[in-house]
Amino acid sequence: MKDIIFEPLKFRNLYVKNRLFRSSISGRIDNYDGSGTPARINWEKKFAAGGVGAIISSHIPVERSQRILPNYAMIDRDERIPFWKEVVKSVHEFDCVFIGQLSMSGLQQDIKGVENKYLKPLSPINGPEHFHGIIGKAMTRTQISEAVGSFARASVRARSAGMDGIELHASNGYLFTQFLSSAINKRTDDYGGSLENRARFLLEVVEAIRSEVGNDYHLQIKINAADYHDDYFLNFGKGNTLQEGIQVARWLEQAGVDALHISVGSQFPHPRNPIGPLPVESAAGTYTSMIDSGRLSFVNYLSFRYRLFRPVVKWLWARKQPTISEGINLEVCKAIKNEVSIPVLCTGGFQTASIIRTALENNFCDAVTIARPLIANPTLPLMFAAGNDRAPKPCTYCNKCLAHVLTDPLGCYDESRFESYEKMIEEIMDIFE
Repeated sequence: MKDIIFEPLKFRNLYVKNRLFRSSISGRIDNYDGSGTPARINWEKKFAAGGVGAIISSHIPVERSQRILPNYAMIDRDERIPFWKEVVKSVHEFDCVFIGQLSMSGLQQDIKGVENKYLKPLSPINGPEHFHGIIGKAMTRTQISEAVGSFARASVRARSAGMDGIELHASNGYLFTQFLSSAINKRTDDYGGSLENRARFLLEVVEAIRSEVGNDYHLQIKINAADYHDDYFLNFGKGNTLQEGIQVARWLEQAGVDALHISVGSQFPHPRNPIGPLPVESAAGTYTSMIDSGRLSFVNYLSFRYRLFRPVVKWLWARKQPTISEGINLEVCKAIKNEVSIPVLCTGGFQTASIIRTALENNFCDAVTIARPLIANPTLPLMFAAGNDRAPKPCTYCNKCLAHVLTDPLGCYDESRFESYEKMIEEIMDIFE
């Protein structure tokens, strides 16, 4: 009997050779102006060669004013299409599907870039987000309409570039989350208040994309099953509940979405996403790049920088974390899967074949998406195919990779997994060769 992990997954408009997806993750490896580099191609290619069935790209900004970080390849104009064609071509060489994740930062704009330095990022509200204290400016109806158009035009470019599908990043605190979440969206017009109003922007984007690329192109949405906003250091309200997440999932299916990608957490980072410690020692060296970003950034930096404060910060971060590290989102994912008929993907630290197999066999999800464990072991799917239940040196969930991403190339920075510091750096830098 064939291992369910390696059974193909058929969507309405897409075929994926197995149930292992590389989740959205990358580093600042492109040019500052948003054009792509060979390093980006090498980054995606190494995971395709490692055996995943599909790659979900890192966030691809659809507008320069809405990019989360500089040095990520964008898709804001037609001139970007040839580069993305090269990315897709390199991935397809390994029978791997490429799904482009289209995004807008909203007020969760970690590093503005010189072009946005003196501008408040457009968002649903006037006011700060709750981790860095970045101040947003409420979008007008005209600006919301323009954003809808930007996503629709980007979807056309993605299809023209040969991407096998697209994903809208509507989780983890970025612009769509800011509209959806009751803890963040305090608007009083047609885009705030009731859940139906808060979901209006996302559903308008889905409708606009379908009108541009048709119904025969794969479109999936990454959503929060629940926000867990009160798991932050201070209680700013719970945000959307699981029942509200289920309702949003139903509306998206009715709107013609082909799949749902389930996560949790109203902002990023969040104690439940990514699971594991807040890497304050690493952040002490990289968070300097965010000191000017928000009202709370300098206070955060001081709490990372000085050893006296670190135990308190770590305790505040960990106090509401579940003890489980792998498959943390399976229960909420199953709750959504039970209410929709389209395929459902689940993220959450997966790196053990037997756990993934059990999740698939018991219909918790239709596939899993993996980020950090694949950074640690890019050939993890090939290890599973060879009969291994886990990699010899599994990901430790230390989250140092995510602290380094602000300023450094993305890679595994857990030195305990390597023979030496030099070997670690050699692996991190191999995409630039």
